[in-house]
Amino acid sequence: MSKEIIFTNVFGFDFFPPKPAVKEIPEWYINTEEYIGEQGKKVIIPGDTVHTIKKCMPVFDTITAGYILYTQVDIQVSTLDGFPCYTWSDQDAISFHPIEQATLHPVKNEAAYAKWNNPYAITTPPGYSVLFTQPMHRKSVFTILEGIVDTDTYRAPVRFPFVLKDNKWEGIIPAGTPMAQIIPFKRESWKHKIGSDKELIDQEKIRRKLKTLFFNSYKRQFWSPKQYR
Repeated sequence: MSKEIIFTNVFGFDFFPPKPAVKEIPEWYINTEEYIGEQGKKVIIPGDTVHTIKKCMPVFDTITAGYILYTQVDIQVSTLDGFPCYTWSDQDAISFHPIEQATLHPVKNEAAYAKWNNPYAITTPPGYSVLFTQPMHRKSVFTILEGIVDTDTYRAPVRFPFVLKDNKWEGIIPAGTPMAQIIPFKRESWKHKIGSDKELIDQEKIRRKLKTLFFNSYKRQFWSPKQYR
């Protein structure tokens, strides 16, 4: 049975509503050929890989996982005294964290952390949380700091600190730019162990089975479809 995730814009505007990530597949992926060379699937060279990243199901699964949140207004980025300066017209689009709050974080550029004021409150079923991450495998001038929120109990909008990849970049981040990718998941307790000979035997069987087919072996024998609507 499908689970339901609810997006509620606190301003009552749905100009750029969230979408399933499968509806926001990046252009580079769409334009990538499935096979290397003109002969494509007809060419079988033992030991060689004839397919491209487009045939990699783990990449497809990350691109299409969950939902995409978007910027809601145009943001003009300029520089002032060597640091980014942001201008927008409406919706209180950005706020700031002082850099002193995360001076040792690896994602920083010596400027204050700007923060996307996402207007969408998110509600998930009991026991489900949401991972917020940078939209995966997509080109962007900024990077958000990832986070996990228990959206079954915390149903207020979540804001996303971000940094520009280049402090000197100037231009407009258009309204409707993918801002964050959100992936709901069930909270469960886990424990770990180190594999034994049994796991090694299982791994060898999987490796051998993977090599029984020339094309789409992982997809045809191991992969399971994921649905986000």
